[in-house]
Amino acid sequence: MSGGIEDLLRSLAPQVLGALARRYRQFEACEDAVQEALLAASVQWPQEGVPSRPAGWLVTVAGRRLTDHWRSEAARRERELTVSMQPPPDDDASRHVDDTLSLLFLCCHPKLSATSQVALTLRAVGGLTTGQIAHAFLVPDATMAQRISRAKQTVRGAGFPDGPERLPAVLQVLYLIFNEGYTATSGPDLQRVELAAEAIRLAREVHRLLPDDGEAAGLLALMLLTDARRGTRSADGVLVPLAEQDRSLWDRARIEEGVALVSGALSKGPPGPYLLQATIAAVHAEAPSTEETDWSEVLILYKILDRTAPNPMVTLNRAIATAMVHGPAEGLALLATLDGDKRVAGHYRLHAVRGHLLDLAGEHDQAREHYRWAARLTLSLPEREYLLRRASPR
Repeated sequence: MSGGIEDLLRSLAPQVLGALARRYRQFEACEDAVQEALLAASVQWPQEGVPSRPAGWLVTVAGRRLTDHWRSEAARRERELTVSMQPPPDDDASRHVDDTLSLLFLCCHPKLSATSQVALTLRAVGGLTTGQIAHAFLVPDATMAQRISRAKQTVRGAGFPDGPERLPAVLQVLYLIFNEGYTATSGPDLQRVELAAEAIRLAREVHRLLPDDGEAAGLLALMLLTDARRGTRSADGVLVPLAEQDRSLWDRARIEEGVALVSGALSKGPPGPYLLQATIAAVHAEAPSTEETDWSEVLILYKILDRTAPNPMVTLNRAIATAMVHGPAEGLALLATLDGDKRVAGHYRLHAVRGHLLDLAGEHDQAREHYRWAARLTLSLPEREYLLRRASPR
């Protein structure tokens, strides 16, 4: 199968599944039917050509698969009769927008845990196999299969939301997928490129469907600006911090696209949390070096972000910016406000940031102690190796 047809099928799959699931209300059966339709297309289209309405072709074939399946069960005959009386789904672009977003919203159903939302999104919308998802999250295939199966059971018959209230959940799930791909929480690899790439692809789709939503644009921009540094973040299996990365090797095309998204979104209204983070990332991306970064602007943006979406991780980053503008003592004082916060108690980053600020203050012995604590707490081997090097006498 040619790459063009493969890409087309992958982009159409969530639209078709969304259309069928909306119509028939049987998520698992619809997913099986769509997979059969995609397989049929992968065989027929290279030989016969791509139909003029490829999405409609897939919906028709998948619908027939469902009808054939239900015909074989006597208990389904009443449903079959009801469905046969309905008009076929249309193939216009606005319907596809609705179906794709509805499928994303369904995968991010509030009854699902964040982990299950991520897994179901990658399976149903991203098109990844259960094995690929299991490998990405370092769990056995059987465990992931059970997790996805339970998620499908939970959303069965849940219905599709009509309002925008689930969009924040969708963006949060894509953000989680990207973060796990950009900095793996455990294992020997710093990054899981396939997860980050899939998150960017899905974020592009959401932005395409909702071009006027500032947070959708902000999330895509944040991913692009962050991922632009991917090739410089490790060397010989060890983390390379931002200050030591070779900025000449950053992906300029991604930076330009991300900055353009930020500029466009900021002109449309007040920024939300993702757009604020993207704006901070843009400041870093456009600075020639750490020393030449406009840390005052970064600090202002973090203060706004900390008020808009209070989060201990935001405060950690704000402490670094505070140290760069006002000195390490003020950064350490801000960091101390997190010591009683249970959300970061025992998190390696709290110790790592404190070690960094103590280093800036010239308190190297104390800094090494915190680096050692951070190394004990992280499950990422590249980060652990970096922290142990920082903890070594210099």
